[in-house]
Amino acid sequence: MTNVLHKSELHASVSDPVLDTMNFLNEVTLRYPEAISFAPGRPYDGFFETEEVLAHLRRYLDHLADEGASPAQVRTAIYQYGPTAGQIRTIVADSLRRDEGIDVPPESIVVTVGAQEAMMLVVRALIREPEDVLLVSSPCYVGITGVARLLDVTLSPVAESARGFSLENLAAVIRAERAAGRRPRAFYLVPDHANPSGSTLSAAGRAELLDLAAREDLLILEDTPYRLVSPGEPVPTLKALDRRRSVVHLGSYSKTIFPGARLGFVVADQAVTGDDGRSGLLADELAKIKSMITVNTSSLSQAVVAGALLAAGGRVSELNAKAAGHYGEAMRRVLDRLADQWPEPRRAELGVRWNEPSGGFFLSLTVGFEADEAALTRSAEEFGVIWTPMRYFHPDDGGRRAIRLSVSYLSPEEIDEGVTRLGAFVEAETGRHRAGASVA
Repeated sequence: MTNVLHKSELHASVSDPVLDTMNFLNEVTLRYPEAISFAPGRPYDGFFETEEVLAHLRRYLDHLADEGASPAQVRTAIYQYGPTAGQIRTIVADSLRRDEGIDVPPESIVVTVGAQEAMMLVVRALIREPEDVLLVSSPCYVGITGVARLLDVTLSPVAESARGFSLENLAAVIRAERAAGRRPRAFYLVPDHANPSGSTLSAAGRAELLDLAAREDLLILEDTPYRLVSPGEPVPTLKALDRRRSVVHLGSYSKTIFPGARLGFVVADQAVTGDDGRSGLLADELAKIKSMITVNTSSLSQAVVAGALLAAGGRVSELNAKAAGHYGEAMRRVLDRLADQWPEPRRAELGVRWNEPSGGFFLSLTVGFEADEAALTRSAEEFGVIWTPMRYFHPDDGGRRAIRLSVSYLSPEEIDEGVTRLGAFVEAETGRHRAGASVA
């Protein structure tokens, strides 16, 4: 007889709706191939050249030879398991120093299978006791919420204000958690063009956050996937400003080089002291955990990404100058089309408003109705336009009347037509909602 498992016998996380969200984001566009999709937070395909992958690989192999590696050592570097913490850490460290002003030793870096694994390693290492709490900016990237669910970690959301991150809200949540007998261990945020809200933390806000972290003995988990694919001069990273080793920096090459490489990294230069008095780095402890999850990161992916970094002299910002311009223009075009679609008086009538990010892939649109999956289905099937419900990104059950729009994956013509379709949907759905409320 075939063994049948019941969901109630599996870990509770598999029944949590948040674990369905990532699959939805990856697959919803495929379900409605004729619809214009503002859902995927993925890079624009037009910048990828297949032959470049081979060129990057060749460049890295030549680099190894130039560094004195024998043909057998070059072969091993590509074909064999590599060091758990990564074999391109020196190249990553050099790039961070040149591009971001983050000056850390290669030993403080762990190369990961995307930033998602980096989150998993850091949260697993930092959260020890049931009373340890992970604070997250809300709305937040759904990946960190999923990591917390999988690891049975308590999440405490810190609501963004209308302007984005709120230091006052963070301080209040820290006080409330401590009053309840819990220990706020770390605070996760995306300070630059956040997913999903698009908000960016100011230079003054970064300084204030670092001061608060020092006062409260709080680690900051800084996630930075969109900085170097956005136009203009970015505000310095929290890690570049970090003088007390309060910041664990999470990075990804998915947006800046290509997502198929599945390569990220974590900078964890915090000192860790054992009972025997010996001291090491948090990165060393993360590597131990990684050795039991993915063993190591693909040597082939590391080679291709390293080749791209070498080709750019370590300056990912220069490598992405054209892409950053494209995404900036796409964001501006969406914002202009929204303004054309709904002049000021009509916005007020509909209860529609949106923020205006200066870069990144996402913006948030507030609407006058419940933006749930039923509404999304009507939008896709009847109006041919797809978006993402913002409630997916709210651990505090907020965002029910808001949608996320991704601007990165569409051509100018698709943006124009997509906003037109979106406008027709919002008008119809608002009327439908008001008619239903009237009957009720």
